Amino acid sequence: MNLQTKISFEKKTPAIDYNSKLFLLGSCFAENIADKFSYFKFQNKVNPLGVMFHPLAILDLLKRAQNRIDYNEKDIFFDNGCWQSYSAHSSLNNVSKKKIISDLNSAVLLTKMQLMAASHVVLTFGTSWVYKFIKSNTIVANCHKQPQKKFQKSLLSLNQLRECFESIISILKSYNPDVTIIFTISPVRHLKDGFVANNQSKSQLTSALHPIINNTENTHYFPSFELVMDELRDYRFYKEDMLHPNQLAVDYIWERFHSSWINSNATLTMKEVSHVQKGLGHKPLNSCSKAHAAFLSNLSKELDALVCKYPFMKF
Repeated sequence: MNLQTKISFEKKTPAIDYNSKLFLLGSCFAENIADKFSYFKFQNKVNPLGVMFHPLAILDLLKRAQNRIDYNEKDIFFDNGCWQSYSAHSSLNNVSKKKIISDLNSAVLLTKMQLMAASHVVLTFGTSWVYKFIKSNTIVANCHKQPQKKFQKSLLSLNQLRECFESIISILKSYNPDVTIIFTISPVRHLKDGFVANNQSKSQLTSALHPIINNTENTHYFPSFELVMDELRDYRFYKEDMLHPNQLAVDYIWERFHSSWINSNATLTMKEVSHVQKGLGHKPLNSCSKAHAAFLSNLSKELDALVCKYPFMKF
């Protein structure tokens, strides 16, 4: 008896292995997947400016990196005891003006370095709703819980989204014409906009994105949104807020991503890494026993063998 509708997957190329360099940008779902790559010790970096929800925020960062446009005092503001930037997530907030500007510019430099090195770029879009800061007439990446009257809310049109996606692809390919770009739409539901507006937002992203992917070389779509909506389709796969996929859902999506995108030759190494990770997290009943000493010795040998083969791995 089949109790689930399944999305079919093909093995994608060029597949991801331990020589790949991955750069992930976008919503908190991008960070969920980056956590998986980090656990298995793939070479990856994620969101130098923190979580970004809409495509224009990602495009702004890429343009800054491409043109080496630094942040300065005009790009930050002080509120609630710390300095903040409408271009970045609150995780970059700082009590020091000098430090936040330095961190913002370090993020731009890191982005440029990652674009130069990346073999695969994963872009996760959460919404096509944007907020314009009325005073500066600019679209912000994050409102930082400022009064709503300071912003004007709007839905990006299909033409605006297409232009944005095309610009993103153009910048990525300017660094590496052969870069593999993987687009995905976040399964996180933005219900502050309301059910209808959330669905409208996701639909805009989907409608604008697929014609471009279908007509552009080395660009792909991974159906993370569809996996949650059409395969899992149950509130037991959500966190208590009923908006964010829970760990079980993230694990499930990772398995499907793995089957589609991870090179089969990397699977054995992933198992070795996972074994070491579990060993490092092991809590012995008797840390002074001979058995535990032997366990640590074997674990050290396994770890050394991995690091010898893959010097970039840090445990």
